[in-house]
Amino acid sequence: MSEHTTGTARLYRVDVQFGDCDPAGIVFFPNFLRWMDQASLAYFMACGLPPWRVLERTRGIVGTPLLEIHTRFMKSATYGETLEIETVIEHWAAKSFRHRHVIRRDGVTLCEGTETRVFVMRDPHDPERIRAIPIPEDIRAMCS
Repeated sequence: MSEHTTGTARLYRVDVQFGDCDPAGIVFFPNFLRWMDQASLAYFMACGLPPWRVLERTRGIVGTPLLEIHTRFMKSATYGETLEIETVIEHWAAKSFRHRHVIRRDGVTLCEGTETRVFVMRDPHDPERIRAIPIPEDIRAMCS
């Protein structure tokens, strides 16, 4: 059974650098995906979770790998600008969740994206592999 939530939105800021842009001075689109990934981790840390390396040591949770991503670009950005990424968990399922990211510059939406992710641990039979686990209730509560 799935649960929908609007949870608490968190903001993550990015200062666009010259190296983030193509020769025309426009942010190269994969950088938006990189920034959404950074905003995802920042979201959990803002909710009170420790870094993944600490969670792996203390609880065996390696992180939240990406399963699916969807993006829509509306406007471009360039170096010297500061972007704000608003992130929220918009959907919880038993083993996955969906982050929604809205990237803005001065209140104007440049890009929207969703990421479907899972919490994972190392496979006890093959530590080189990972496996999805049910979302820990305490983590879900911290993010609500």
